[in-house]
Amino acid sequence: MTKRTTSKYKLDRRMAENIWGRNKSPISKRSYGPGQHGQRKSRKLSDYGTQLRAKQKLKGYYGNITERQFRRYYEQASHKIGDTGEQMIGLLERRLDAVVYRAKFAPTPFSARQLVSHGHVAVNGRRTTISSYLVKEGDVVELRKKAKDMALVLESAKSSERDVPDYIDADHDKMSAKFLRTPKLADVPYAVQMQPSLVVEFYSR
Repeated sequence: MTKRTTSKYKLDRRMAENIWGRNKSPISKRSYGPGQHGQRKSRKLSDYGTQLRAKQKLKGYYGNITERQFRRYYEQASHKIGDTGEQMIGLLERRLDAVVYRAKFAPTPFSARQLVSHGHVAVNGRRTTISSYLVKEGDVVELRKKAKDMALVLESAKSSERDVPDYIDADHDKMSAKFLRTPKLADVPYAVQMQPSLVVEFYSR
């Protein structure tokens, strides 16, 4: 498991955007970057800089994904039929920790990953501890008995901060969710605009 050693909201401040749409984000109070030079007018980015920023934002959104893992998603997507950017989003949203997050069993992608890695999640009845496990259409993701009563889980399920997308059928009484279909970019409820086409351009240079 990759350990996160820096504040997750550092990404929000660097991008000057509320990446996860959370009320706790420092951007809600201060919309400029970190440090003493944070309020300086930003320079216009080059094409490379724009592509890099798009990659950093999308990669950071999903939590503790390493650069090697993230590039692998691009390579897998590039070998699939159809738009590479759309295929990449589909792969990212099929990650088990992403499904746990989308089903509102956890308040952030980071806590969703922790639930999975600590053995609190089962896929089709089988305990699964690999966050990057790719669920398939029709798979049922369920929290195990001990996790169903966790305060973090109960608070997340009741939160009005975000909704469960229509490609996941979640039952918060049973704390289970069925993955109905692989989403397209337009289906994914990102709090900010993601540009996977620029990520594809970055890797295909």
